[in-house]
Amino acid sequence: MALTGATAAVAQVTPPPVVPTLPTTQPMVQPIPAAAPLPTLTAAQESELARLLARDAVAQGLKDREPSLAGLTGPALVRAALDHAHAVRAGRLDNADFQKDWAMRPQAFDPLPSFRDAVAKDRLAAWIASLPPPYAGYDTLVTGLARYRKIQANGGWPTVSAGSEMRLGGKGPQVAALRKRLAIEDSELSPTGDTFDQAMLDAVRRAQRRYGLNPAGQVGAQTVASLNVPVGERIKQIKANMERWRWLPTELEKNRIQVNIAAAVLTVFDGDQPVTSMKAVTGRPGDETPMLTSTIHSIVLNPPWNVPSSIADKELWPKERANPGYLKRNGFRVIETEGGGRRLQQASENSALGRFKFDFDNPFAVYLHDTPAQAGFAKFDRLASHGCVRLEKPEDLARLLLRTTPEWPDTQIDATLASGKTVRAKVADPVKVYLLYWTAFATPNGTMSFREDPYKWDGVLANKIAARAEASQMAAR
Repeated sequence: MALTGATAAVAQVTPPPVVPTLPTTQPMVQPIPAAAPLPTLTAAQESELARLLARDAVAQGLKDREPSLAGLTGPALVRAALDHAHAVRAGRLDNADFQKDWAMRPQAFDPLPSFRDAVAKDRLAAWIASLPPPYAGYDTLVTGLARYRKIQANGGWPTVSAGSEMRLGGKGPQVAALRKRLAIEDSELSPTGDTFDQAMLDAVRRAQRRYGLNPAGQVGAQTVASLNVPVGERIKQIKANMERWRWLPTELEKNRIQVNIAAAVLTVFDGDQPVTSMKAVTGRPGDETPMLTSTIHSIVLNPPWNVPSSIADKELWPKERANPGYLKRNGFRVIETEGGGRRLQQASENSALGRFKFDFDNPFAVYLHDTPAQAGFAKFDRLASHGCVRLEKPEDLARLLLRTTPEWPDTQIDATLASGKTVRAKVADPVKVYLLYWTAFATPNGTMSFREDPYKWDGVLANKIAARAEASQMAAR
């Protein structure tokens, strides 16, 4: 299927416009003024609301156990409900809490009008149910959270170790421990037995896929480490990802592209249905790919690489000094800049960007692009770029985006690529792109998948939420 309505025109390549950085001082959710008139609840509504808030605080991952709201009545209970609504719909951070590379912000949200209406119509339960992000991806995390909390309440899972028994036909106590551990997350495997049979091999492979590891069935150090992550840490991962879902707009474009940075995977949606996906290579720790929302407005064919000064200074100039002629041999040319400076550009026939570059405005100068380094896609750990997103099948994506464009039939794309000339195809009906950081996600039946937290953003987010909560408590005293 093709993304509908895309049109393009050929133009000479011009630098993309400079995009201002996101604001960091104004809160995205304005607090309800203390003098704002609040609706009056009946005694029955107060009882129902307290019960609903306590239960939903746990279900939405805001609390680990139901808070006691028995003493709250009147305006205090109403304000607790409005605070809950803020947290569930728009998250618990202020703009000042966002890192620069968390370039997404929740939409402004005032829960008071809808709350007033719910009180007047006596529909408090429906109001509570309307608050969470309206996405299946979020709903599956809610289901997963409940499941992993139940696992935790039942004692969690045992630790396992590697050993010679961990192979097809192996037998012994280590195998029995592994089987028991696998069965806690995998209902297809019986928890009893001490033989490493075919069913257990299949379960090991399923676990490896859930953790983003090579599903070879060998119980090595990476598999053991993933299995031994405590269930409490998995719960924290789920809650961190639920929080990030709250940063998305309440309605996603039906035609869009999503990149999961942590899993290094790109997915194309057409009519709100995923139609294709491909492996990607995203930023390595230290060169993080930012979370952001933007729009692909053009595709550059045969793009040169204008090397960022940080990469040139750290990697390329030292290589030239160590091996004179390195830059020329690899297609780089030195361009003099104002003030006596120098920058590097790699010609399109040698470009590290390959033959396709997908441009979208952002303050980080990142984009999606092709790469001649195809070996990276065979790896399961694909966080290796300087921050941009390399694509396994960029030509497929380019042809998909341009399929309905009269100016860009396949023959025109082929001819342009063969010419070696750098040409920008402007997309008249731009396509939304989301760079997202999902370290926990689930299938509709609640089967959870986890990835490492390569940027340590899950922990940073949890600390920021805790600090914001403490600051709010101190301000309320």
